[in-house]
Amino acid sequence: MSEEMRQEQQGSREAEKKRPLNRFFVVIYYLVSAVAGILHPVTVIGRENLPEHGALLCPNHNSNWDPVLVALKVPVNYRLHIMAKKELFCNRVFDWVLRKLGAFPVDRGEGDIEAVKNALKAIKSGDNLLMFPEGTRVEHEGDLPAKGGVAVIGIRAGAVFVPVFVEGGKRPFRRTRIIFGEAYRPTYTGRHGTAEEVQAIADEVLRRAYALGRETP
Repeated sequence: MSEEMRQEQQGSREAEKKRPLNRFFVVIYYLVSAVAGILHPVTVIGRENLPEHGALLCPNHNSNWDPVLVALKVPVNYRLHIMAKKELFCNRVFDWVLRKLGAFPVDRGEGDIEAVKNALKAIKSGDNLLMFPEGTRVEHEGDLPAKGGVAVIGIRAGAVFVPVFVEGGKRPFRRTRIIFGEAYRPTYTGRHGTAEEVQAIADEVLRRAYALGRETP
């Protein structure tokens, strides 16, 4: 049996025994789903495109609701971790709650080695990770370029990239869309690609995310 086949079988076994992150996560998942389903109803398209493990979900970012809504529209046992701005972890209570929900902080103002390590660990362990290529909220496509960090982490972790479109203009009780695109692996040279290739990979996953919104009815 080849090494590749052994890895695929191991991945299948890991997917079969996947469990939610913890019991607290399960309670919050269903509780917030009920509330969010009323305040911000969502039509989900393409959920079948989600890889079972080792995925890097890359949505566009236009609202504080985005990470919540995306996390609620993947299966409860999908083991999704979220890289979130450190300001949200402002005290011990919030820090504990967010970490139990699979989030971890990142200092967006400088290279955060600890955040990178947490991101790599999440993907390499067989869990999944959500990162916003734009790094912060934007109103319109093209307002900010993609940050190369999303590509660096995806490449170093050997992740499968998944573009995700999150519809903007959210208003209470108005239905919006979340579209999961087809998963893919980017191509690059060497072990980690050149600086130009890294930026091109980040730009491409963001381009694909926005394209989903234009191309999907």
